[in-house]
Amino acid sequence: MTARDAPGSPTDLHVPEPVARPGGHASFDHISFDEGAAIDRPSPEAPETGLRDYGYGLVRVLGGAGRAWDPGIDAEMLRRGLRAMARTRLFEDRMFRAHRQGKTSFFMKSTGEEAIGVAPSLMLGARDMCFPTYRMQGWLIARDYPLEMMINQIYSNEKDPLRGRQLPILYSARDYGFYSLSGNVGSRFGHAVGWAMASAYRGEDHVALGMIGEGTTAEGDFHEALTFAGIYRAPAILAINNNQWAISTFSGIATPAGTTFASKAIGYGIPGLRVDGNDFLAVWAAIEWAAQRARAGKGATLIEFLTYRAAGHSTSDDPTRYRPADEAGHWPLGDPVERLKAHLVELGEWSEQRHTQMVAELTDDLRSAQRAAEAVGTLGQSKPPVAEMFDGVFKEPDWRVIEQRRELGV
Repeated sequence: MTARDAPGSPTDLHVPEPVARPGGHASFDHISFDEGAAIDRPSPEAPETGLRDYGYGLVRVLGGAGRAWDPGIDAEMLRRGLRAMARTRLFEDRMFRAHRQGKTSFFMKSTGEEAIGVAPSLMLGARDMCFPTYRMQGWLIARDYPLEMMINQIYSNEKDPLRGRQLPILYSARDYGFYSLSGNVGSRFGHAVGWAMASAYRGEDHVALGMIGEGTTAEGDFHEALTFAGIYRAPAILAINNNQWAISTFSGIATPAGTTFASKAIGYGIPGLRVDGNDFLAVWAAIEWAAQRARAGKGATLIEFLTYRAAGHSTSDDPTRYRPADEAGHWPLGDPVERLKAHLVELGEWSEQRHTQMVAELTDDLRSAQRAAEAVGTLGQSKPPVAEMFDGVFKEPDWRVIEQRRELGV
């Protein structure tokens, strides 16, 4: 008798399920928020072998014990960060309403995740490059990318800076350190590592920041990128935005319960940090540490930003169909905008009155930018010339492009 024929119960296939579905009780008790070893800030040049516990703790500054990570940002920069996060949220709320009014075909929000876009944008240099996800418009807003241009791209109108070559919200702005977005999110890691390797090959000190969601860690792109990053010590910061949900699939589908996404770094010989993604100061500190490590020739760092997607995945998504309607309110790490605001108030560098005034000013600016973009046209009202779709396909037009132009008479 073989082992297969031996008596006993058959093995059951384990299919992970979230803690709660619609109508259930929202809870995050299955996630560890302990700071652990990450309460201390090690030297950015420390050997990777001594950093392996950091992927299981949690780097925090606001409300945490890990004051060793406090980056010592001056009040003016903190106010700048608060302004950029507030502006991002107001911008997204306005564009979400524009979608519901039929002015654009698609939109995605980063509500609750603004610190992950804004803090790295302000911390990294002008020659560094971000390889973003589609929840990183805060990067552009923090660097004062013109709002009217962003809206033109969202409306796909005649003044779309990308000339109709991208979907709405898939921005591209090289001069702002913002690499072209892709709906194939995993490709951002591979491109970031390749760019970083090229920078190192040229003897430069520029750093690449790659961003993906936690669901993408289950794809081959993630593992291929980390293999190259570890072997070639690429000066790259590879960040996982763990917002608990990949569209309607919860994070437990992408990694086993009881471990962390940051701990995946260990198998590739690079350090992993797990960071409070709703803490502006902690996000800044982690990016700063990883950038210092990269510029010192110590290679890449994998960072897991622990956060929560408060809004739907996109305007095509209804999160109440797969998670409790009040789940966002139970998220233990709070709201990044409110946390930084409270910190500034506590320092005596901000007030409710100044915040209200700032919101009013930002709203006026957004209204003006939207009006200017709508004067050009919303979805379907105007578009770049059709003939431009043949430009930039090949360096020198081949016979197919020439024939297609002739057929269209352009």
